[in-house]
Amino acid sequence: MKYLQILLILMIFISCEKSNETAQEIVDKAIENAGGEKYENAEISFDFRNISYRSSRKAGKFRLERFQKDTLLGEIHDVLDNKGFARYLGESKIELPDSLVQAYTNSVNSVHYFMELPYGLNDPAVNKKLIGKDSIEGREYYEIRVTFDKQGGGEDHQDEYLYWIDTQNFGVDYLAYNYETEGGGVRFRKAINPRRIEGIRFVDYQNYGYNDINVELSKLDNLYEAGQLFKVSDIRNKNIEVNLNPDF
Repeated sequence: MKYLQILLILMIFISCEKSNETAQEIVDKAIENAGGEKYENAEISFDFRNISYRSSRKAGKFRLERFQKDTLLGEIHDVLDNKGFARYLGESKIELPDSLVQAYTNSVNSVHYFMELPYGLNDPAVNKKLIGKDSIEGREYYEIRVTFDKQGGGEDHQDEYLYWIDTQNFGVDYLAYNYETEGGGVRFRKAINPRRIEGIRFVDYQNYGYNDINVELSKLDNLYEAGQLFKVSDIRNKNIEVNLNPDF
């Protein structure tokens, strides 16, 4: 009897201890699960929607690149690094108005951000809050709400995100976000096809939408399970290559 009482007390203690994890601790574990310090010294290249991308990080420096071909202009090379954004046509740098610099910065950064999740969740402008737990398709998840500071949060700093992080293995299996551009909307993504390359976790996504753009993000998982979301697209990253400790 005493053994059962002790076991029960231990189970309660462990449960309480686990439930007291902070949003920061959960995100730290999610990043560690996905690759941790490997992100800090890696070159990652991939293709997304017939456009090639490459990210490079080493010793605090970063460079996010996009390579595409234009039938009229030829090779276009976009670079976002510690110094800012630049666009090249062949070997020549071209001058852009501020509005286009901001637009291209956002589009390059967005693709790399989603590709390397959850790495970016520890950026200085990110605010994280644990709002509870929920289950999706039989698994239990922490729900982490993310907002952004205006300073350093980018042009879309007003957007809100929600991440479902597995309470057992800390994998980011679902995410949702709202946005205001082009009339606004909401998206719910399910991670599929998880794989590890050189110790870094990558996923593709099934991308869903919902007609009520004012819906609370925390309700989207229930709407997904009820079959009330509509599929927008499949998001697939192809030809992924990772080079650890690259020349920079």
